[in-house]
Amino acid sequence: MSSRREFITLLGGAAAAWPLAARAQPTTERARRIGVLMNTTADDPEGQARIAALHQGLQEWGWTLGRNARIDVRWGAFDADSSRHYATELVALAPEVIVASASAAMGALQQMRTVPPIVFVSIIDPVGAGFVERLARPGGNVTGFALFEYSLSAKWLELLKEIAPGVPRTAVLRDTAVGSGVGQYAIIHSVLNEKVP
Repeated sequence: MSSRREFITLLGGAAAAWPLAARAQPTTERARRIGVLMNTTADDPEGQARIAALHQGLQEWGWTLGRNARIDVRWGAFDADSSRHYATELVALAPEVIVASASAAMGALQQMRTVPPIVFVSIIDPVGAGFVERLARPGGNVTGFALFEYSLSAKWLELLKEIAPGVPRTAVLRDTAVGSGVGQYAIIHSVLNEKVP
């Protein structure tokens, strides 16, 4: 009889402890997947600093890599071909968001049929390049941070005039294939035209 009571007590005690044990175990959160499309190589110090800043920012907001967050980085999205290749790889991994660094990466992602939300960084003219409708309200599934305001292009000329006041001519070198250069050149050109009597 005593062995029967001991068995029931053991079984009852174990059953009573199960909910406590379940609560004591850490909950397994689903890791959120973040894709990153970088326009630098993996060994580039600036690219590494950007990824480190992303890791730090995520940790400050309670995201821990390996626990509730996972980052998949694709490096070397320098041009349209490499950007399309790496964008296709990232989208196939089904991330919940993609961080796109630079215009080539954004262009490749927007050409894809289905893509998760995109946060862009290091884009000079997201409106002029057609990535967003307006800075204040980007629209669609894209948002991000513009690299700088175009009015800075006019400041470059002012600084040049201060540094070298005797320079009679100014030349602008730009790549017409880079969409962001159009807006910069327009500002520079308008400032030059204002100065001409």
